[in-house]
Amino acid sequence: MVKTIYNFNAGPSALPKPVLEKAQKEFLNFKDSGMSLMEMSHRSKVYEDVHNEAQSLLKELMGIPEDYRILFLQGGASLQFSMIPMNFLSSGQRANYVLTGAWSEKALKEATFIGETTVAASSKGSNYTFIPEASTWSLQPNDAYIHITSNNTIFGTQFQGFPDSLKSPLIADMSSDILSREINIENFSMIYAGAQKNLGPSGVTVAIIKEDLLSDKKENIPTMLNYHTHLEANSLFNTPPTYSIYMLRNVLEWLKHSGGVSEIEQRNHEKAASIYEAIDQSNGFYTGHAERNSRSNMNITFNLATEELNKKFLALAKERGFVGLNGHRSVGGCRASIYNAVPLEACLALCDLMKEFQKKN
Repeated sequence: MVKTIYNFNAGPSALPKPVLEKAQKEFLNFKDSGMSLMEMSHRSKVYEDVHNEAQSLLKELMGIPEDYRILFLQGGASLQFSMIPMNFLSSGQRANYVLTGAWSEKALKEATFIGETTVAASSKGSNYTFIPEASTWSLQPNDAYIHITSNNTIFGTQFQGFPDSLKSPLIADMSSDILSREINIENFSMIYAGAQKNLGPSGVTVAIIKEDLLSDKKENIPTMLNYHTHLEANSLFNTPPTYSIYMLRNVLEWLKHSGGVSEIEQRNHEKAASIYEAIDQSNGFYTGHAERNSRSNMNITFNLATEELNKKFLALAKERGFVGLNGHRSVGGCRASIYNAVPLEACLALCDLMKEFQKKN
């Protein structure tokens, strides 16, 4: 008998069970071809259909307008940290970053190798416990773009809304909360996301870019790092991560059949609320890292009173089948990553465990 596992890994993370079952069923013989999709040419009609279906589903689920383009890239969000300034930061301009955690720091660092940068706002002084209000950002007319990280996996903070009247292009790393809630994509000139949290397995990165941001084709960029290379080839310039894109398509189908983004947003709110309630009603036994008005619905970070209690709780959780609850070393303690595929039942089981542990300790 298979032991019940509650997967709270921060990434790669839980995938929907129906998606895994579909992949298992089709693994050896895709579309009666006698082959696995992994064995097929990326130039074949069979794979091309999968590729285009994934794009179409993204457009439908996110309400992406016709003047945006979808790219499937490799290198994770980390490579985007370099590609973005290479393609969009010109001499005489500066790239402006809102620092809300480790990943925005990494994005800024890569941009400094390419051109002039600045920091619009930062919550580093508080060890990233909050998201700076847009009204406090330092912006200038020569900003090539403004870069944000919409959700911070390590610190458990998340933008609760986005500015809609910026004069410079807004670019968002949404690796850990894309498709977890409804957004107005027209507030952004670019959104990018590694797949391994809400979109599918690791290996593919989605970039959604407004055409006017791509209007200036810069020269002297290495071929594979130029967005136009992938744009002109429908992300098929070289061999893409075909199986990851297939799995991405399957996750998008699952999301559509589950009621779409509005329905998953309600589920995510319910899941997060249950765990935050367990923290807030513990009379300080559990303390959250993030300030209440910046709390993430994807990554819930919390500590117990002592490191000894943290270790004791995590040991009990592991014994009971809870996976991935260890917090990042920057914050310590515990972290429950509750992406789209994590069921409410897992969150309620965690709440029960937290209450049980508190009562006994």
